Amino acid sequence: MMSRLLVLIARGWQKGPSRILPPTCRFQPSCSAYAITAWQRYGALKGSWLAAKRILRCHPWGGQGHDPVP
Repeated sequence: MMSRLLVLIARGWQKGPSRILPPTCRFQPSCSAYAITAWQRYGALKGSWLAAKRILRCHPWGGQGHDPVP
């Protein structure tokens, strides 16, 4: 139930503010798509942990490229 709510919030982000802001994603898939997949696959708690780790890696000295959900 909680993971569905989180997915709806992330999809709202994808359809709203994300379309207006310039693209800055360093990874494929984007962080929001990564989070959605993590929540669907692992649930709210572990999926949020994986999404948070991914967002924390998204900085100029972090990685880049293809980074799928484990």
